[in-house]
Amino acid sequence: MLVEKNVPLQSSNSFGIVAKALSLIRIGSEADIAAVLQDPALHAVPKFVLGGGSNIVLTGDVKPLVLKVEIMGTRLVSETTKAWVVEAGAGENWHELVTWTLQNGYPGLENLALIPGTVGASPVQNIGAYGVELQDRFDSLDAVDLTTGRNFTLNAAQCAFGYRDSVFKHASTPASFGSPGFGLADKALITRVRFSLPKLWKPVLGYADIEKKRVASSIHEPDALQIYEWICEIRRAKLPDPKLIGNAGSFFKNPTVSLEQCADIIQREPKIVHYRLADGSVKLAAGWLIDACGWRGKSIGNAGVYDKQALVLVNRGGTSSPVTGGEVMTLAKAIQTSVYELFGILLQPEPVVV
Repeated sequence: MLVEKNVPLQSSNSFGIVAKALSLIRIGSEADIAAVLQDPALHAVPKFVLGGGSNIVLTGDVKPLVLKVEIMGTRLVSETTKAWVVEAGAGENWHELVTWTLQNGYPGLENLALIPGTVGASPVQNIGAYGVELQDRFDSLDAVDLTTGRNFTLNAAQCAFGYRDSVFKHASTPASFGSPGFGLADKALITRVRFSLPKLWKPVLGYADIEKKRVASSIHEPDALQIYEWICEIRRAKLPDPKLIGNAGSFFKNPTVSLEQCADIIQREPKIVHYRLADGSVKLAAGWLIDACGWRGKSIGNAGVYDKQALVLVNRGGTSSPVTGGEVMTLAKAIQTSVYELFGILLQPEPVVV
């Protein structure tokens, strides 16, 4: 087990923010985790789990021990009459997993193509795009308790998935009425994730961008690979490649409001982009709200709002004079204030601020 010191993290976070890990250990297997937890000098120290770094904002050097997840491997683990169950190591690149499933004839993840990050981070955030969320294709995951060293498995119900939410984003709560509190933020490291991909596959369409592609191509019944290609084209046209322009993808969650709240906003802003949900509430497009406040293309320091999609904050300083975490959060807070003052809605950031 090698403990690396003062490791630069600029290439390990998609914003390209300059920071370093004071101490870092690369986790390539469950045995590596066990070695960390069995080391008397490391067992009790605070730890920070780092995957692909696509959903974090570093505001300084990382003082907790960084566990860089690099557990690899992809395989078909089982098959039923209804689904294929595919497993991937937490360190696998998410988009490469999506591509692999389609190449091997296992459809179902195509709407989630080109989402940056690693497989291990996908259930933490309950990633989603174009009508599909991770929870819709989730089977189970394996993880290690960073306090006890115990290996455990969770199903979908135990992960408590919500909109860009899971049990891994919540601190443990005090026990009550004889029941232990449950929350796994900073307490667990996900090692492997399994997905249930349906044999009775149906395309998930319905989004305007996908419909435009369908009409333009005259393909009325697209297969999974065709949808995958459309999604890649749509995302590349709208969103900056982190390898070229540092960013963390969608920076704010799309807020959910009541039907009455939405009707009130529509009276003032008839063109607001909104979607009715099954429970009667309404999801608003955060990017539209930010755009309506005039933020598209604007900057604070080297942190800017992407000129093609207001939901994305970017590193305008590049690698020569990169953005700082402080600049990103100053811009984010200014946007939150503008949207709240105009619409009465407080946007919630998606990335983890470290």
